[in-house]
Amino acid sequence: MVPEAREVDLSKKDRKVLEGLCRSPVTLQRDLKRARIVLLAAAGRSTRSIAKEVGVQPRIVSLWRHRYADHGLEGLQDKPRPGKQPIYTKATDKRILKLLDKPPPQGFARWTGPLLAEALGDVDVQYVWRFLRKHKIDLVARKSWCESNDPNFTAKAADVVGLYVAPPAKAIVLCVDEKPSIQALERAQGYLKLPNGRALTGQSRDYKRHGTTTLFAALEVATGKIVATHSKRRRRVEFLDFMNSLTEAYPGRKLHVILDNLNTHKKNEDRLEAHPNVQFHFTPTSASWLNQVDVWFSILQGQSLSGTSFTSLEQLQDHIDAYVNAYNERAEPFVWTKKKVRQRRFKGRRITQL
Repeated sequence: MVPEAREVDLSKKDRKVLEGLCRSPVTLQRDLKRARIVLLAAAGRSTRSIAKEVGVQPRIVSLWRHRYADHGLEGLQDKPRPGKQPIYTKATDKRILKLLDKPPPQGFARWTGPLLAEALGDVDVQYVWRFLRKHKIDLVARKSWCESNDPNFTAKAADVVGLYVAPPAKAIVLCVDEKPSIQALERAQGYLKLPNGRALTGQSRDYKRHGTTTLFAALEVATGKIVATHSKRRRRVEFLDFMNSLTEAYPGRKLHVILDNLNTHKKNEDRLEAHPNVQFHFTPTSASWLNQVDVWFSILQGQSLSGTSFTSLEQLQDHIDAYVNAYNERAEPFVWTKKKVRQRRFKGRRITQL
């Protein structure tokens, strides 16, 4: 049954808006039909004749006539409809985070999406994956960290960083450390062509050992240049010999030497008394990353040592020396930009606190 038709009193302003909707090529069909219904109703047309012309049921014409008569142009808009109630809520998210704080099931190394869904019992695994992506929680990637428990961390870090940011005038700042047991490995190398046509470099898993060398290196902070020497071992005597060579390389200059907390670096007071122009600065415990020469060791490994083959220990040492010479020709100092180094606790932190 069609409700009784309502008279439509159309103002000039509303007529202009509705006619504009009818002329616009981007008007949605539903809005176009509603505008035509109201315009035809204002012209005195009957409900059935409007329905026939517009191509809708008479009850639809009656609906929009009443809606416009009661609410004007706003009545032609769709009323807000209640959406489907979400299956999972914030309480579900908290349950997932709480579960991630617990150890994985016995026998498993880490949580996975299916394991989380199985443990929750009533949560679909696809929602678990969506939640993890939304919160950027990676269950596969692994990072290691080294937490310093040095009670004097702040003072030691400030001392080292101060040498980087504002080095003493007319003094040389050196970062010193060792890269021990660099192996001279001989293994077959070359390009491999895969069945799909792709070519890439490779090496044999089999290798032959030709001994190891320990590299003592000092990085001059002001220039980025490297002073390096080889040794069979890294005992205190080898360390002090290297320090003697540095003293000879910078005669009459005040040397500020940054070191980590290796035993051979400490308890050398007799040597320091004999060389008053040398001063040692130690990084905080478990914070050798503050030593810039460790950054250079990483560069050495990536650019010179990884994927190489040596038929003798001498060939390895000559190879490293050649790289040091080439590096010094284009050396630039590292730019230390982080002026504040703080001691941040990681141990015992839970995912709900991140």
